[in-house]
Amino acid sequence: MKKILFTIFIFSTTFLFAQRGSSTFKIGSFSPTATETGFLLGYEYSKYVDRNFDFGWSVDWFHKSYIDQTMVSEYNDYYGFNYELNEIRAKTNLHSIPVQFTIKAKFPMAPRVSTYILGGIGVEGLLIIYRDYKYPDEDEFEGAFDFNWRIGLGLAFELGRRSDIIAELSYHSATPSWSYEIDDPQIGYKRVFEREFDMSGLIARIGFRFYY
Repeated sequence: MKKILFTIFIFSTTFLFAQRGSSTFKIGSFSPTATETGFLLGYEYSKYVDRNFDFGWSVDWFHKSYIDQTMVSEYNDYYGFNYELNEIRAKTNLHSIPVQFTIKAKFPMAPRVSTYILGGIGVEGLLIIYRDYKYPDEDEFEGAFDFNWRIGLGLAFELGRRSDIIAELSYHSATPSWSYEIDDPQIGYKRVFEREFDMSGLIARIGFRFYY
């Protein structure tokens, strides 16, 4: 009888941990190679296998308006130096939305403090608003996609029985790109340009995690 009760207890405990979940809201800075540093907002949902390991999914949003200096240089090289006009042509409004499958492994350090390693892999979508080459005052819209991955370290401090404050430092990698054509009157046919957005860089942020 005791063995049966013990087995039921172990099974129930394991089941409860497997069903336990958390939601984490994060804010911080992201420094991708393609743009300047900007704010990154994120949400992560996790399910717990046991006290120290969980898996789930996350979604982030990064927005930046900037001048693509790589495009300025290419326009100057192909069509003659006109820096001021080509800067207008290279104005870009970018929205990055990475979605990932995530895992974390936690390592307790003190009664209310723990560190953890995190990893993620998924897809990344870019929504790009850019200037038309012939009519620089007009906007065009394009989308780009790529696979992404992320790895990092975190620190969690227990605020209460069901809440933590966290700090994370991670490296994110993705390189979405898309191609477009421009009529070149000098050579009589279209040139194909590829805009590659290196969204690889460091992420530093803080957040709050809630358990239920």
